[in-house]
Amino acid sequence: MPRRTPPNRREAILNAARIEFAARGYAGTRMEDVAAGVGISKAALYLQFADKAALFGELVDWMLETRLPAALPPALDSATPAAQLEALVRLGAAQLAEPEIAFLPRLVIGEGGNFPEMARTYHDHAVDRILRLIADIIARGVADGSFRPIDPYLTARSVAGALLLGALWKTVFEPVGAKPVDMEALAAAHIDVILHGLATGERT
Repeated sequence: MPRRTPPNRREAILNAARIEFAARGYAGTRMEDVAAGVGISKAALYLQFADKAALFGELVDWMLETRLPAALPPALDSATPAAQLEALVRLGAAQLAEPEIAFLPRLVIGEGGNFPEMARTYHDHAVDRILRLIADIIARGVADGSFRPIDPYLTARSVAGALLLGALWKTVFEPVGAKPVDMEALAAAHIDVILHGLATGERT
């Protein structure tokens, strides 16, 4: 059975795994290379993680643990649904502009067909969790009358879609010569479209 990893060792392993997955993809990442990146043996790594799939799942969880709380800090607990949605979109766009984050959707889309367990892990650990967070904000706006009646979960997919395209643009198309996209400007335009589309009346 895998042992419980000490926090400092866990972070070092997961950071090494992130580097390997970003550089080599899922298929090309080897446990021995991750272990070498931390300075431990492959056997020691296997004592902490049963296999590459388990390591990938832990990596996704770690990235959410360290990034997602900033999306809706306690200061926004009492903010309007519109303000919460805007904060979430702006933070999502900023983080997906970072190569150490943006590689994940590219990796899943590119290799998910060959590694369905990896795609399922990303869906269950990240995509579904983020969509539910967005949907909950939209549902609160519908409930308090600030958003028009609309399916929160389907709308959450639209909210996330533009950010996903931005991440893919930066990691797939820009490297081959496409015009760079400004993720901050993309977020601002997306927020304008979203909030006008959800509003029950004209925004001021």
